[in-house]
Amino acid sequence: MTEPVLELDGVEKAYRFFQLSDVRLRLEAGQIMGFVGPNGAGKSTTIRILMGMIRQDRGSVRVLGRRIPEEQAEAKRDIGFVSEDMRLHEATTLSWHMKLLASIYPTWDSAYAAALLERFTLHADQTIKELSHGERMKAVLLLALARRPRLLLLDEPTTGLDPVARHEILAELMDVVRDERRAILFSSHNTQDVEQISDAITFIDRGRIIDSSDTETFLDRWRRLHVDVPPGVTLPAIPGIVETNVSGRLVVATTNAYAPGPLSPLSIEAMYESAGARVCDVQRMTLEEIFVATVMSKRREQAA
Repeated sequence: MTEPVLELDGVEKAYRFFQLSDVRLRLEAGQIMGFVGPNGAGKSTTIRILMGMIRQDRGSVRVLGRRIPEEQAEAKRDIGFVSEDMRLHEATTLSWHMKLLASIYPTWDSAYAAALLERFTLHADQTIKELSHGERMKAVLLLALARRPRLLLLDEPTTGLDPVARHEILAELMDVVRDERRAILFSSHNTQDVEQISDAITFIDRGRIIDSSDTETFLDRWRRLHVDVPPGVTLPAIPGIVETNVSGRLVVATTNAYAPGPLSPLSIEAMYESAGARVCDVQRMTLEEIFVATVMSKRREQAA
């Protein structure tokens, strides 16, 4: 079994009003993992621990086979880090930044950098202060990508971007992992972006990992059922039903365990109909709906 690109095991970090608790995360080569959570959930804290920018209180962190923070210098040679709050030198040009990184990193790919300039509609001789917010984010991503790192750690890279800029960046990220030795951890609260490019997803809320799976499994096992319940009929308690909303005879039941199919006597539809109810409709859910349902379900469990 090959070593993962990154692995966190039991990682904790305590602040006065926030705590990262027992974070376990594993990213394999060739994967794009969407790291999804509300603002303040712990996404940036986790990524900063991976970068060695802050030290965890407990737990182990390995990135590209290196212990973090002890061996962070060696690991960072092959990590590209992009954050929405990164700053470039305002008075200098993008070309100046490119030449600087080319002098530091032997893996700098000048031909790829030139291709990214054209793809992102950037001009090397523009000063940074002349760039829009979207152009700055594309410039920062160009500087990270052109080093050809094995791991990209992206902290909210599409926040505040217009749809065209977001599309350009996401398309480039999908192209990166065609090289199966490379991987991306993509932090965001924009579930649409995550659903579009990620093949694995981890949800974090209030400093805790609340679910993690491949994207296809998430989308396959979550459903919303519309059930007609006649007077006198009581719906059975079914494992995997995380929420029910009642409006007259109509009950909307949300499940995270939609399997097996409707013809099986063990299916949710069959169990409801054997109790005397009728399933009128079964709807797939978007990743955003799944994320919200997961967060609210976990919060109810913790409050109980």
